[in-house]
Amino acid sequence: TFRLYRLTVVPVAGSMTKPCGFEFWRSTLKGARYVVAPMVDQSELAWRLLSRRHGAELCYTPMLHAQVFVRDANYRRENLYNELNQDDRPLITQFCANDPEVFIQAALLAQDYCDAIDLNLGCPQMIAKRGHYGVFLQDEWDLLEKMIKLADEKLSVPITCKIRVFPEIEKTVKYAKMLEKAGCQLLTVHGRTKDQKGALTGIASWKHIKAVREAVNIPVFANGNIQHLSDVQRCMEETGVQGVMSAEGNLHNPALFEGCSPPVWEMAEEYLEVVEKHPPCSLSYVRAHIFKLWHHTLQIHQDLREELAKAKNVAGVAEVNRQLKQRCQKEMAKDESEWTQTRLPFPHWICQPYVRPPPKDPNTENGQKAPETKAVSVKRALEDGDGSNDSLSKNKQKKKARNPNKNFCPELKPKYIKCEQCGNPKGNKCVFNLCRGCCKRKAFKEVADCPGHGLRFKTKALKQCKSDTGGGLTNGTVSTAVHDPL
Repeated sequence: TFRLYRLTVVPVAGSMTKPCGFEFWRSTLKGARYVVAPMVDQSELAWRLLSRRHGAELCYTPMLHAQVFVRDANYRRENLYNELNQDDRPLITQFCANDPEVFIQAALLAQDYCDAIDLNLGCPQMIAKRGHYGVFLQDEWDLLEKMIKLADEKLSVPITCKIRVFPEIEKTVKYAKMLEKAGCQLLTVHGRTKDQKGALTGIASWKHIKAVREAVNIPVFANGNIQHLSDVQRCMEETGVQGVMSAEGNLHNPALFEGCSPPVWEMAEEYLEVVEKHPPCSLSYVRAHIFKLWHHTLQIHQDLREELAKAKNVAGVAEVNRQLKQRCQKEMAKDESEWTQTRLPFPHWICQPYVRPPPKDPNTENGQKAPETKAVSVKRALEDGDGSNDSLSKNKQKKKARNPNKNFCPELKPKYIKCEQCGNPKGNKCVFNLCRGCCKRKAFKEVADCPGHGLRFKTKALKQCKSDTGGGLTNGTVSTAVHDPL
């Protein structure tokens, strides 16, 4: 059987037109099937170039915050403008946003540096809940429809979306059709719900993805359950999608789309080589990638885990990688029985996926079923103000060890007052009642000081005037010609 797809070309401001739907996927994205997901602080230029060397056909930028992208030129430069590379195409820029106007402003600033703009409607993390974006917008259909329509009308490149599914297939399909009708030209469907994250991640539902693919007339990418190239092929056969996106599978094996599992040190050495050729790359990104690549080996060589965490530069990371390589090569020369005790499908120095362990059953202990006891409803006691270690989680105990004065009692935590201009927490001692960023702009503009934030624009201006006039001022004014931003 054959499906008929509706191909349309939407007019943009001016006389230019942009490809849409399947035409966009075939021409602009070159029929991409193997896709590297947008990952916060992890899908930077160096990693994208490495992934493309090993079979990836389409990459996304890390998720960018639309509001910050609009107001901060440094953020734009560091996260997109400085990362232009002719080998890094096709490329889709992803934003998180909850305001149509802000989203469009950010997209307009980014559209000349990529092939499409993607709206993140799938991030399930707590930071997304606090910022009210990602999957926490999936019930606000009127807002999403407005954002997609505006983007489709104003942008010179197509608008795409990445979503998570609802528990009900019917509602998921209805959701996808709404986004298509609003102007979405390509849909990525992560087959997990909003609550499937962390220890509760579980298996992604390809049935939901298949239902969406059959219901819409735009290309669909599938996301979820991808650990090997065979999973990619099986997913495309079972769901009928145009492409498959990988996140964690790609982080543990950037050669996943090639269908091979090379030694970890080969991928690490190649990645560090790309980082050196395409600076700057944040050391935190580099370190995080090496931690992922060496995940299984670092469970054994834990002393080098600490050395990797302490590395001060890329050379330090490369030295840890060299030591790990040497240790693994020595293990390879030993009897196979000595390094097959890890219960992994391959030796621990081979690139392979990390399978998250299922959550522990509270009714079992050490693999044995616990004796039946009468269920008693007991609430966890509120943590005392002194934060005694007996009442704290392991994570909070670590924080308490680093800072003995740390307070975890919600009632005793200080209530932060919002900045009058941007809504971020204001500085407690700021003379303008603003956050540091807004205070810095105001103090510079008005040639004023803010001791609370350590800003001394007026003081510097006065010192400069004294030195220019030989030690004295003739009046109380300060010329704006002496402005010197920090």
